[in-house]
Amino acid sequence: EVRAGATETGAEIAVAVNGQRQRTVLAVLLLAPGRVVSVDSLVNAVWEGTPPATGRTQIAICVAGLRKAFRAAGCADDVIITSSPGYKLLADEHVIDAVRFEQECASAEQAAREGRTEQAAAGVRAALALWRGQVLAGISGQAVESEAARLEELRLSATERLTALRLELGQHRELIGELTALVRDHPLREQARAHLMLAQYRSGRRAEALETFRAGRRQFIDEFGMEPGPALQGLHRAILNDDADLTLAETVAPRREPVARGVPAQLPTSRARFTGRAAELSTLDGMLDGTGPAVAFVTGAAGIGKTELALRWGRRVAERFPDGQLFVDLRGHDVAAEPVGAQDALAGFLRAFGVPEARIPADPAERSALYRSLLDGKRALVVLDNAASFAQVRPLLPGSGDNVVLVTGRDQIGELLGEHGALRLRLAALSRAESVELLDAGAGDKDAAGRLAELCGGLPLALSTAAARLVAKPHWSLTRLARLAEDEDRRLDEFGVRSSFDASYRRLSPATATLYARLGALDVPDFAAWVGAAVLDRELAEAESLVEELVDSQLLEVTPADDGATRYRFHPLVRCHAREKASQSESFAACRRAFDMWGALATTAVDQQPRDVPGGLDARDLVGDPATWFETERASVLAAIEQALRMGLVLQALDLASAAWRLGHREADAAHPVLAMALAEKLAS
Repeated sequence: EVRAGATETGAEIAVAVNGQRQRTVLAVLLLAPGRVVSVDSLVNAVWEGTPPATGRTQIAICVAGLRKAFRAAGCADDVIITSSPGYKLLADEHVIDAVRFEQECASAEQAAREGRTEQAAAGVRAALALWRGQVLAGISGQAVESEAARLEELRLSATERLTALRLELGQHRELIGELTALVRDHPLREQARAHLMLAQYRSGRRAEALETFRAGRRQFIDEFGMEPGPALQGLHRAILNDDADLTLAETVAPRREPVARGVPAQLPTSRARFTGRAAELSTLDGMLDGTGPAVAFVTGAAGIGKTELALRWGRRVAERFPDGQLFVDLRGHDVAAEPVGAQDALAGFLRAFGVPEARIPADPAERSALYRSLLDGKRALVVLDNAASFAQVRPLLPGSGDNVVLVTGRDQIGELLGEHGALRLRLAALSRAESVELLDAGAGDKDAAGRLAELCGGLPLALSTAAARLVAKPHWSLTRLARLAEDEDRRLDEFGVRSSFDASYRRLSPATATLYARLGALDVPDFAAWVGAAVLDRELAEAESLVEELVDSQLLEVTPADDGATRYRFHPLVRCHAREKASQSESFAACRRAFDMWGALATTAVDQQPRDVPGGLDARDLVGDPATWFETERASVLAAIEQALRMGLVLQALDLASAAWRLGHREADAAHPVLAMALAEKLAS
């Protein structure tokens, strides 16, 4: 429910929100108060990945309708503002029950840790009083439903926490009725069942407590074929033995004494070579004054140096975070080990702050709440390395304070950018000069160092591996290693990058993996999305979606053209990896289709007459202005002619070269059409 304060009377009135789309848009904005939510995120929330062409426009209409509704309800100030790349709901002047609920729970937990049990119980009770029914009822969609489930879990956890506090206060008799209803509605929640058993035992109803355990055990065995957890079994044994400790609250809900807090310094040391990145380090420095984003997302291709940048910056500014520096490798792309779950990472962080193992909550929501409480009002640095999803990251984000979070990962994590307004820092390859410096060639052969840097494509992992090989084999020269790396079949292994690329490749969908392999067969410097449609022999829209998946996986780079069009290119080492993934016949067929498409488009540009092209494409739409099209495609056209000749596809080379010749690029490109024509004549004779 949304309510607004009327300006004249000061009373609250309900705001009418019309239509499912408006309700979904408002729900998503309310779930990210004070943070920018991108238009793309709103489109995805409303249409679940299948938006209409007018999706972005309809989102704007929904927001306009919401603004009108708030003004009609008496809100003088803006509630929703436009903020690139989307919209933001202003939270400072408004009360949002979900936010207030979590704040009240955090304050209550702080009181409990300080031994103020009555105040803690009152705080949790006030938080639960904010609930008026099912959260986000009547609003569908994966994003909203997921958040609704999270909030409902927080409500149940808060209910159990209040029960534990009331048990500490000796209110066991009053609790039996409430707990009986709670266990009936949620029979698999072991904490609630344990509380009921303890309340029954302390009220002199020992047999009922034992029956409560037996009923739960039967349900666990019947439904899941497993025994209850060790905590519930331990309480059962204690009741059977009339353990004297059961007269205290220690068995289920121990009194939360203030925990001894350490100052963690978890940033690992690294001896990896590092150079450049001055601009990126300066950008991260901008997070220190507290005026910018509190979260940064460092992204880029495998081996680009994301972790090393995060560690270098973290160690450089460690003194600015007196309450600690936390680090966890989430192993999101580790092929040799399972990813680290958020709950395991939280447990490690809590231990680092001195929380005893026995006092780390088993409940995920309580564990996350304790973590946020420990960081509340503090200034700590949290480095979440190698993240693969928002689910890994979200529970590890502090709720308040002057904390800074640095996330590294290859995959796009849109929720960080949209819901949390994270600073996005995408790392590019090193320059030639920086690459030579990283190789530490000294007085060696500068030409060989330059060639080796070129073969590494400015990738720090490859450069560091090459430098390490030279150190390990002092009898090797730069020239020798460069000569070995010239062989494409050996290059990935010489530079130690194959496993990193394999990790990204394994996460691709089958169709995207096929596109990746077929695009890798082309020797062109860059290409448009229609090339993907050609090599797959599919519709352009489908190919564009798959190409963007490669971009999101950091296996393909975006390179804007002079005319503003979007073009794509492979990193040289990624191209080597992609080329290995297709069979020879598959590569040949894919290249042939691409050359045919280039030829058809080039001929269309010359004759201004549409040629038949596959995939339901309109050649004239793709070409547009012929001169501009050819200038954009020029380098790729020339590379395609050369590759077609090497592959024996002389007719394709001739078709493309003739069109290029007729477009007027005779002087610069003379060698290519002449060679193609000569070969064609020779084959025909």
